[in-house]
Amino acid sequence: MNSPKRLAPPVAEEVGSSPALIPPVDEWMKSQQFETTSDIEIPERLLEQVIGQEPAVEVVRKAADQHRHVMLIGPPGTGKSMLARSMTELMPREELQDVIAYPNPEDNNAPRIRVVPAAKGKEIVAEQKADAMQKRKDQRTFFTLIILMVVLFAFIMSIRPPGSTPPFDAGTILFGIIAAAILWLAFSYRAGRQETAMIPKLLITHDGEEMPPFIDGTGSHAGALLGDVRHDPFQSGGLETPSHERVEPGAIHKANKGVLFIDEINTLRIESQQSLLTAMQEKEFSIVGQSERSSGAMVKSEPVPCDFILVAAGNVDALAGMHPALRSRVRGYGYEIYVRSTMEDSDENRKALIRFVAQEVAKDMKIPAFSRDAVAMIIKEAQRRAGSRGKLTLRLRELGGLIRTAGDVAKEKAATLVTPDHVILARRIARPLEQQIADQMIERIKDYRGLVTTGEIVGRVNGLAVLGGDSGMTELSGLVLPIMAEVTPAASATEGRIIATGSLGDIAKEAVQNVSALVKKYTGSDIRTTDVHIQFIETAGGGVEGDSASISVATAVISAMEDIPVDQSIAMTGSLSVRGQVLPVGGVTAKIEAAAEAGMKKVIIPRANLRDVLIDDRYARIVEVLPVENLREVLNLALVGPAKKTFLDRLADMVKDLGRGRPGIASIAGGDVLPQ
Repeated sequence: MNSPKRLAPPVAEEVGSSPALIPPVDEWMKSQQFETTSDIEIPERLLEQVIGQEPAVEVVRKAADQHRHVMLIGPPGTGKSMLARSMTELMPREELQDVIAYPNPEDNNAPRIRVVPAAKGKEIVAEQKADAMQKRKDQRTFFTLIILMVVLFAFIMSIRPPGSTPPFDAGTILFGIIAAAILWLAFSYRAGRQETAMIPKLLITHDGEEMPPFIDGTGSHAGALLGDVRHDPFQSGGLETPSHERVEPGAIHKANKGVLFIDEINTLRIESQQSLLTAMQEKEFSIVGQSERSSGAMVKSEPVPCDFILVAAGNVDALAGMHPALRSRVRGYGYEIYVRSTMEDSDENRKALIRFVAQEVAKDMKIPAFSRDAVAMIIKEAQRRAGSRGKLTLRLRELGGLIRTAGDVAKEKAATLVTPDHVILARRIARPLEQQIADQMIERIKDYRGLVTTGEIVGRVNGLAVLGGDSGMTELSGLVLPIMAEVTPAASATEGRIIATGSLGDIAKEAVQNVSALVKKYTGSDIRTTDVHIQFIETAGGGVEGDSASISVATAVISAMEDIPVDQSIAMTGSLSVRGQVLPVGGVTAKIEAAAEAGMKKVIIPRANLRDVLIDDRYARIVEVLPVENLREVLNLALVGPAKKTFLDRLADMVKDLGRGRPGIASIAGGDVLPQ
């Protein structure tokens, strides 16, 4: 009986077998002409700093030149906001515009809008403000003379005839003083209000040589995005604020002749998306009060220019929450781009990653430069996080976090350069929350002796899972997931049941049901007379989702039904087809590393996932990776004891009988026979 070939797991440096035949990182790094990242030249233009998104860069160039809208869809941290910011460097220099709001004598609730060339708005408002101040000064001088005349008149009228005692009439003088005070108060209250109320408000201003504006409207509420009119608590009695002074421009108006960037576009309310669509179509949008309970709800300005390029961004799920008409507008008058999360592991792309490290150091301005060997560690980490051999990750925000953490470690140790030791320590410090939770769970399982890594047990399998698979993070966290199975007489007289516990999700439940077909085939037992109980232990409180535990469940159930022990030094992961083929799963690197940390000696994975295994040297030395193609190979590796050979021989004869006389039956690796 042939067993599958045992292969040493490839590690992050061993990418020499990739299609491009590029040398391992350490060897390749020796040919690079730099000592530290301070020797690397960083491009000045933002678009040239974008790493690995060449197709997106070409589209962005076209969109900026032709004034087209763009939608960037892809995982977080892949450079969507940098692509958007870079568009302002590429846009043709149009004449920017200042926007001024004027009072409307005919309708106070309809402020007038005037558009002037850039930098002219400040001059116009300053001139009108100076005129208003001069008029107010003239009025103040006039009222001051009147007050002085009143006081002087009261003083003259208070003089008594000669010889009178006292010589002045105090009542007259007091009356004059009171009259002067009243006049002063009246002047202070009214003087200049009409003149100042006529001063226009500068809504948007630019300098003459300014770059096209880039406005980030991510997370903006309706008022911040579309403009608003402030509430006026004093609406009568001469205390009210003129409506044009309460007008506030929105992001769409500030982005006129520039770029409006909105990330997570689906988080905008549908009403806001509709208004945004109107602004894109008309290239102008009136500013109105957004709150119905505010006095600003009565105000609506004349249309304000908003001729912008919209760059909408989000994850793939953003499309579901996007207004169909808004997306149609982008598709009809622009481009949709899917931003890649990995790139080929090539000479050119490795050099780009070197430049990326230099860029992050320069941007941070607080961490020391990276040595050549430290940069090599970052490239290896990019290989590892890509999840597939021959690839490098483009989730550069997370990789940048590792760079900054390594720099902080070096800074703390007063080092002048970041070394590989600093990067290794940074990886431990900057573990994701999911990995920290997984580590605590493993410790808790060990404390209660729930994790068994030696010996042989019937019906118990060490499965593997990942935490953080739905968090959007590239660095998945592995977890050993013990699975137990027990077979009992059926509680029902008519049929047996498969009972699975452990907060299983829909896909996991379906995977357990699919296993029942394989159990019938591989054991030949009539499971109508038995109940199969399957228990997932320590599911991190969030349950189990996915089908990557299929081979673990099948092995545990077959072990329980046949009373054949399972080797507890083996952990396994893999999906199963209903015909017994082992299908690839995600997160194999994280799962293998978790098994090694837990003390496992061997890990069974789908053969199709072998190219995705990129583990550290320290794990490669303590764990053996066993690739398999079908369930029989899994059973051959995992089951132990004297009854194993008899069962596998019976299994081979049974499967041959099932295939005899049927077309389309072929033998596959390991001697198993499955329909093609």
